[in-house]
Amino acid sequence: MPQAAHSRATPNAQGGRTAVEDERRNSFLRMVSHELRTPLNSILGFSEILSSELYGPLGAPQYKEYAEIIRGSGQKLLRLVNQVVEMTRLEVHALPLEPRPEPLDSAIDDVLAGLRDEIAARSVTVTVARRGELPLVLADERGLRTVLFNLIQNAVCFSPEGGRVRLRVEQLADQVEIVIADRGEGVDPADLPRLMGPFEQGENALTRHREGAGLGLPITDLTCKAMNGSLRLTSRLGHGLIARVRLPAG
Repeated sequence: MPQAAHSRATPNAQGGRTAVEDERRNSFLRMVSHELRTPLNSILGFSEILSSELYGPLGAPQYKEYAEIIRGSGQKLLRLVNQVVEMTRLEVHALPLEPRPEPLDSAIDDVLAGLRDEIAARSVTVTVARRGELPLVLADERGLRTVLFNLIQNAVCFSPEGGRVRLRVEQLADQVEIVIADRGEGVDPADLPRLMGPFEQGENALTRHREGAGLGLPITDLTCKAMNGSLRLTSRLGHGLIARVRLPAG
């Protein structure tokens, strides 16, 4: 057997997989990403045209309502596809991350702007201690925002109407700890390890009715690890949930 073929069949550093297996998985991810996203983007685009009645009235008002439902369903499906692809890429170390000094203030501002409608819909107040004076962290720009978005969105969704989400940052020698706390129903501490697995959700009354595939926390955990950081959750029933992210100081 030629040496090149032999080297491609040897296990790599990630759990004994071979280079051939990784190449096949990456090819599958590229196929899924293209073959699912392309028609979904068409569905979203044309349903938006219909719901906005860009080329004239549709007639019966139900048609506009149905077009808006199609668009909303397409957006949910696209988010799920994106999450599944991202989760798999993180698991096989195929998602390139480029850690560099990142200002936490800018990242938090961007995330809160993206969540403005969800925060307003639940009348939740998000407070950030020492906002404007937060330190730098060594992190990938997109990865940092993914982590903050998932955790703040999670806290907002699980907070009661009119509740409060608190975010604070602490400098710990060569690390920075980001703490995000809500005052929702919380979860049984025994459930926390299971929630870090894909497609899992909590079992209390609030989380059972929440939409989603249960990929936000696993993606956040893997992204933290890929940036040489960590995620730790603590909770008690009736006392909310606290997420602690540690990242290298920038």
